[in-house]
Amino acid sequence: MAPWFLWLVLIFHPLARVLANMEGDALHDLKTNLNDPNNVLQSWDPTLVNPCTWFHVTCNNDNSVIRVDLGNAQLSGTLVPQLGLLKNLQYLELYSNNISGTIPSDLGNLTNLVSLDLYLNNFTGGIPDSLGKLIKLRFLRLNNNSLSGPIPQSLTNITALQVLDLSNNNLSGGVPSTGSFSLFTPISFANNPLLCGPGTTKACPGAPPLPPPPPFISPSPPLSRGSSASSTGAIAGGVAAGAALLFAAPAIGFAWWRRRKPQEYFFDVPAEEDPEVHLGQLKRFSLRELQVATDNFSNKNILGRGGFGKVYKGRLADGSLVAVKRLKEERTPGGELQFQTEVEMISMAVHRNLLRLRGFCMTPTERLLVYPYMANGSVASRLRERLPSELPLDWPTRRRIALGSARGLSYLHDHCDPKIIHRDVKAANILLDEEFEAVVGDFGLAKLMDYKDTHVTTAVRGTIGHIAPEYLSTGKSSEKTDVFGYGIMLLELITGQRAFDLARLANDDDVMLLDWVKGLLKEKKLEMLVDPDLQNDYVGAEVESLIQVALLCTQGSPMERPKMSEVVRMLEGDGLAERWEEWQQVEVVRQEVEISPLSRNSEWIIDSTDNLHPVELSGPR
Repeated sequence: MAPWFLWLVLIFHPLARVLANMEGDALHDLKTNLNDPNNVLQSWDPTLVNPCTWFHVTCNNDNSVIRVDLGNAQLSGTLVPQLGLLKNLQYLELYSNNISGTIPSDLGNLTNLVSLDLYLNNFTGGIPDSLGKLIKLRFLRLNNNSLSGPIPQSLTNITALQVLDLSNNNLSGGVPSTGSFSLFTPISFANNPLLCGPGTTKACPGAPPLPPPPPFISPSPPLSRGSSASSTGAIAGGVAAGAALLFAAPAIGFAWWRRRKPQEYFFDVPAEEDPEVHLGQLKRFSLRELQVATDNFSNKNILGRGGFGKVYKGRLADGSLVAVKRLKEERTPGGELQFQTEVEMISMAVHRNLLRLRGFCMTPTERLLVYPYMANGSVASRLRERLPSELPLDWPTRRRIALGSARGLSYLHDHCDPKIIHRDVKAANILLDEEFEAVVGDFGLAKLMDYKDTHVTTAVRGTIGHIAPEYLSTGKSSEKTDVFGYGIMLLELITGQRAFDLARLANDDDVMLLDWVKGLLKEKKLEMLVDPDLQNDYVGAEVESLIQVALLCTQGSPMERPKMSEVVRMLEGDGLAERWEEWQQVEVVRQEVEISPLSRNSEWIIDSTDNLHPVELSGPR
């Protein structure tokens, strides 16, 4: 080996370690400043070469920290200025904790930061003026703290800023109205009584009086336990009866109905924006714009059909590709205000793993939603309908999809107000962007389509094979309904198969994927579960872990299923072993439930609620 090469190794290898250790030291300083009752930071060992193996820390290919995800971890204490040393950090997620003290001005040194989420904590003091230097920042959420003082004018210079939430603080002074702040609605500044100027209810001293603000129609509050039970009780019997009739409605009847449907026509009825609804950055398209973009909604541009309508590929005048979803219900006049309000609430749900609403179109007889076009389609299409030129999803990508979609659903459940229940979680609704990152789509549409009566769910929405048993029998949905659907989606990722497939009857197998998987596990045929497209190129221990998570998510009782935030932690390697061991211990002593002949005859319609005896898998690794 040449002497000069040895010198390069000696010089640059220690330098890389120094940089990695510097970031590790900064994060360890944060750890020592925080109280961690649940040992979330237990893996943060400063003696390791770099922090890239720590839980809740993500690095790039150069072993530089790009993400710190400590949301909803029950941490308390204060932040440290050393966080400003994480020069390549893109996501700092510390939301939903009990962290107090001030926001360090050193965070202004994180010039690669894309998302700063410090909401739902106990931060005090002012918003650092230095945050105005974060030119790449797109998401700034500091809501629900005790921040005081003025809003720094420097924040208006962040041209990339898309989402701003400073609500529910003690901020004072005038609300800036220039630069990027000209795009934000009063929602971004709500419940700061000392603020004045645009977007508030009072004028600043010396300024002309503000015109009376238009009333804002707040969304319906989440149902209480009692009201939900009473509302769904009246329809539970009808829904349960309908469930029993599912298998009696042959597929040919559905096909006949589809054939006899009259051709769909689009009418461009002038629609004026309701002044009582603030739509902020959400673009309102004219129907003519979308007709041109989709070649008059040509069948050749149909990307898919779902429970809520058809989706068309379109190209806007600026050249950008979009997916246009035409909602197939509720075309009668009326309900425009409620529709706009619900659309805005959907648009406020912004997360890396959620499909962002770009705009909408509304006339008295038409409802259309506009989303970014996802170049790589859905997980379902990549698993079962890929083109010969498309490579199958490899195992690392499937693992990343599992974690990303879990993070997106966790955000809907825990960080949206009111929370959003998806009600149709499946591989077809998990989309893939250019980097094959999972993006949860179609969220909020179930609520949107029920806008005529926002207090009761009038129909079970979902797809056979993914519907939780309690939802199908009672019509009552919850976060645990989504958890069940997510568990089935995990099994789709592992097996490549459909959740409900009559073709499996040819081999005397269960038509329901969950029952088929349980049967193979009882027979200790784990290798037969894995998608043949993987060609045995996968990590067996990781497959076992994902199956364990899927079975925990699909337990018959919703109370026994984990929350999506717990699923995220288990997928990150935190707590799965303990949860799986508890589940096995319960199953050992649980008596097998007797099933009536009627239930057994209709078992293929509803996902089995039988509790499987301990599956013969090794423990998590």
